[in-house]
Amino acid sequence: MGHGHDYGARTAVGAERGRLALVLGITVAVLAAEIVGGLLAHSLVLIADAGHMAADAAGIGLSLLAVWFAGRPTSETRTFGYQRAEILAAVGNAVVLFGVGAFILTEAARQLVHPETSTPSLTAVFGVIALAGNAASLALLRRGQAESLNIRGAFLEVLSDLLGAVAVLVAAAVIAGTGFERADALASIIIGVLILPRTIKLLREAVDVLLEAAPRHVDLAEVRDHIREAPGVLDVHDLHAWTITSGNPVLSAHVVIADEVLVDGGGARVLDRLAECLAGHFDVGHCTFQLEPATHRDHERATHP
Repeated sequence: MGHGHDYGARTAVGAERGRLALVLGITVAVLAAEIVGGLLAHSLVLIADAGHMAADAAGIGLSLLAVWFAGRPTSETRTFGYQRAEILAAVGNAVVLFGVGAFILTEAARQLVHPETSTPSLTAVFGVIALAGNAASLALLRRGQAESLNIRGAFLEVLSDLLGAVAVLVAAAVIAGTGFERADALASIIIGVLILPRTIKLLREAVDVLLEAAPRHVDLAEVRDHIREAPGVLDVHDLHAWTITSGNPVLSAHVVIADEVLVDGGGARVLDRLAECLAGHFDVGHCTFQLEPATHRDHERATHP
């Protein structure tokens, strides 16, 4: 017995996907400009900031990917559609970005020992381009970040990109004013350090989903207590919670109810109360409950020890 759920339901992220797509386009354009600028100006900090922006572009791209896959129809062979593809993409992105971060830190360490001569004026030009692009993205996301956690996450990622652009400009100013070429490598290390922890976090969260770990915001002990407190419920067992894809937690449980509750449609009322409880208290919209009369307990102990 279960409680229905529309997997293609529109979310706040879906309503803002046009803005997200525009922000992604700006981010990728600035990323490409910084790579070109880094090569022309021999500036590692521009390359490092491009890597930082690649991390954020991946996060924004995954949000858009989740919206797109959520709208794909299900089938008899893919009952959850293609939603888990977002998680597979997250794993791939995390691995690539980890390599980018490691490269930046390795190269920065090398340039601390053997600094290379860069062109600070050209570095500053591309730094200003990055600053302007990030400022435009922040303006696009400012309204939506108050309505959606995913949009809020994208807003904070772009804000960190803006700080990276500031680091580029500071490094260019130091080199231009003092001739201290190692400023480029030092700023690159700061940006590289910003990439790796977030990449590790992304990989850990994706692996948790693939291993069907309980969602972080769902306390199963508390869920169990709430189910047991519902009128007519005697006990609960075989309680499981996992995540299909970002923002789509699901839960299943065997719920033991008093025999008399099943009379006159009482089971349906129990289902409605449990579904409302889980959606309201724990933000779990898709729940599947197997209702079992108390007289069924002996059979359950035999099949689910």
